[in-house]
Parts: sequence; C-alpha cells; structure tokens
Amino acid sequence: MMNIFLSIIDCVKIFFQALRFGVLNILIENSNSNLIRALGFLNPFFILNHKVPQGLRIKNFLESLGPMFIKFGQLLSTRTDLVPLGITSYLRGLTDQCQSFPTHKAKQIIEGSLKIKIEDVFEDFEDEPLAAASLAQVHRARIKNTSEKVVVKVLRPGIHKKVRRNVRVMRAGGFLLKIFYKESERLRLKDVIDDYERTIFKELDLKVEAANTTVTKKNFDNSDLLFIPKVFWDQTTVNVLTLEEIDGIGCTDVDSMDELGIDRKILAENGVKIFLDQVFRDNFFHADMHPGNIFVSKVNVEQPSYIAIDCAIVGSLTREDQYNLARMLQATLKQDYYKLSELFIGAGWVSSQTNKSDLQQALRATCEPIFEKPLSEIEFGSLLLYLFDSTRQFGLSVQPSLILLQKTLIHIEGMGREIYADLDFWGLAEPYIDQWINKQFSPLKLKEFLEDNHYEILDKASSLPGEIFDLLDNIKFLANDGKKNIDIVKNLETSLQKQRRWQNLTILTLISIIMILLGRLLS
Repeated sequence: MMNIFLSIIDCVKIFFQALRFGVLNILIENSNSNLIRALGFLNPFFILNHKVPQGLRIKNFLESLGPMFIKFGQLLSTRTDLVPLGITSYLRGLTDQCQSFPTHKAKQIIEGSLKIKIEDVFEDFEDEPLAAASLAQVHRARIKNTSEKVVVKVLRPGIHKKVRRNVRVMRAGGFLLKIFYKESERLRLKDVIDDYERTIFKELDLKVEAANTTVTKKNFDNSDLLFIPKVFWDQTTVNVLTLEEIDGIGCTDVDSMDELGIDRKILAENGVKIFLDQVFRDNFFHADMHPGNIFVSKVNVEQPSYIAIDCAIVGSLTREDQYNLARMLQATLKQDYYKLSELFIGAGWVSSQTNKSDLQQALRATCEPIFEKPLSEIEFGSLLLYLFDSTRQFGLSVQPSLILLQKTLIHIEGMGREIYADLDFWGLAEPYIDQWINKQFSPLKLKEFLEDNHYEILDKASSLPGEIFDLLDNIKFLANDGKKNIDIVKNLETSLQKQRRWQNLTILTLISIIMILLGRLLS
C-alpha cells in the first residue's frame, strides 16, 4: 500500500514538472490542428517555455527529477532509432554527477558485503570520496600489508529500492501516455523502459562490472594500446567493487599530453584501432567510453596508450550484425545507395515492405551533403546517427547493441578529434574492415567454424529429414482448407525454405568436415 501511495506522489510530482518545463505541450505542438496547438497556451508555464527547443525542455525536465531520470535520459540519447535527432542531441549533455553520501554508510556497506572490518583488509582508506555518481561512489585505499593501491566502488544505500520505485513510475507514465497519445506506439515506450530496467540493474550488480572488466583485460593482455585495471575479486561483491588504482591524464587534457611529449596523432589513431579491435576482433566492446571513463597513460609516452575504467555497460553484436555493419561501412564509403538500401531491408533494420527506391532516395538525401566534405572531416558516428534518423520513417528497428555501438563510436570520434583535430577515421577503418571481411571467408576461418560447431551441425543434420517430412505433412493437411489457413500455410512455406537452406549448408558442411578429417588422417 505504501508503495502505491509513494508512486502516486511521484506521478503528481512528474506531472507538475512536465507542466513547468512545457514537456506536456510537446504532444500538443506536434498536432496538425491549429486549435489544439492553441490550447497549449492554457498551461501558464508554456508561455515562458514555448521558444525553448523541445530537446532542451526534456533535458531540463529530466534533470529536475533527479539522478535516476537523468540515467533514463542518457539511455534515450542513444535510442536514435526511436527518438528524433533534435532531441537526442540535447539529451547527450546529461551528466549524473551527484552529492556523495556519508562515508560511515559506505564503510557499513563494505563491511557488511565483504563480511570484514575495514581496518583488517584496507589501509589508508580515504574518507573523502574520489567521485560520486547516481548509483555509487568511489574511495581510495590500499590493500593491507601490500603496496597495492586500490579504489573501492560502493553502491548507494537503498539504491535497489529507489530504482524499482522509479521504474514503476516510468511504467505508469508510459501506460498513461499510451492511452492519451495515439502516436506513442511509434516510440515503443515499453521496449525503452524494459531496456532501461535491464541496463540499470546490470549496473547495480558490481560483479557484472567486475566480470566485464576481467574479460576486457584478457582481450588486451598483450596489447600496448589499452590498459585495464586489475579486479581484486576477494574484495568484490554485488555491492562493492575493488580495482587497481590508475594514474592517467584526462583524455581531453591536451596541454598535459603536450607537456609529456605524447604524439597526439598516434594516440588518436590508436583510439580508433582499439574501437575496431573491440567490435570486430573481440566482439565485446566497452559501451560507455565517455571522457570520464577514458584516460591517457603516463607510461611509455613514445607508444601512447589509453586506460579504460567502468566496464558496467558493454556491447556485443550478433555475427550477422557484425557482418552487416562492415558491409554498411563499405557501401557508405563507396556511396552505393542501392546496396545500402538492400542491406537495410535484408538485415531487417527497416520494414520488409519498404519501397527500395524510396529508401535509396532517403539515404542519398542524407549522405550526399555530408560527402561534400573531405573524407577525413566526416564523422562516421554522426553519419550513422543521421542514417538512423532518416530511416525511422520506414519503421527502423535495430538491436540495442547496435545503438550502443553508434553511441560509443560518437564518443570515440569526438575524443579522437579533441586529441588530434585531423584524425582520419575512414582512412584507418577502410583497410581494417576490408581485411576483416576477407578473413571471414578464408579457409582457416571455415575450418575453425567447423571444428567449433561440428557436433551441433551433425545433430542438426540428423534431425533435418524428419522435420522436413513433418512440414510436408502439415502443408498437405492444411491444403484441404487453404483459404481458412492461408497465414499458417505461408508460415510453413517460409519455414520450409529455411530448412532447405539449412539442408544445403549442412551438406556442404558435412563434406568439409569429411575433407578436414581425411586431411588429418593423411598428414
């Protein structure tokens, strides 16, 4: 009962703030009726806000509601498949720096979670937090009886309860908006809130961040390009994360870089290489690479490198999306809009009913003005953002990981150009992607795939004939009353076509496995 009462209070507060910042009027402003738009002036606050851009109004509104809604706004800023560019450009300015909470509470959480006394495990534990954000704060310390300096990240007290309460309010708001605003279906608010809930609850489990940090560290173990701090697993739980302390320069502090004699051109190019390796080589990328999480190493300045922290949010593409992204880059570079439109439809990023000529025209209208600039001046992250924005009219629907990738790319290019203004992303990316695509079809890659999946392939092959016969029997049964069951017949026919493709692939695969096995026997 208390939860319902608190949710009602929260909803009233949100409604008032939406009036105050003129956010409710955005729905009215988008109406085609002059009369309905005029009704917007019944809101006295709108008279003060009607000249303020809609994106800025939404940004100010979310900031007034506190850190949890700021986090939601940060997520919305990445959903360019749903939210217009004019709004997301303002939402990207949201930051969730917060007041710290009392250190004695942080120590209580650490002691309760680790089941220790602070003085038994840590020395020189600093009472003054190093940083504080919406979900957690960080303290410096040293592991007892060692020289290892660490930072201890602690979740805020009661944060799980606060997040659940905010999610309930967001769902209530989404439900009301669905009732009173017909166009809300296009925004897919339920999907956005579900995405927010998944993302934020991952951030509330610091063991997930620790695991992501460990994986990224392994991926770059032998690399001179990126350093990832070590996780101290014995001092890590769901509520507490202990990491090796880093010593780096802010990634936009170019004056300090120049003082150390760091070659900023090489540093910026290394940032692009790290991004490409994470996306295509590792298929596991840090998806929160804003300047607060990326530093420049003071060590080995002749071979400049980065340090990355806060791996709470990571992304991974499906093999198909990886390949489609690479082909998309290629087609965009060649300004081949026919192939680009085929790719958007074939990948399922836009509706399958999309008119290819209309899509091609929209893509050309988006890209051609941008390609008037030299390639080295074009930011691919921004271009990708414009492409997604222009194709929303065709029912754009892409995986959240691809949206995360676009956000990461914008950060990488933005930081790279702050470090070195003439960074040529395309010049580095084009040969890398060409090489990666060629490698996907090399005999060694096929051999690796067959060796990794031969049991699954054999299992699929053994069950395939039975599945095909079952499909044929169902089609014969339904054919007697085809009109009534026309949708089911179409689905079965589609399924049969997929099975045929699988059958062809399986036959080829089995032949390849036999050839590999024979090769081994004869060698």
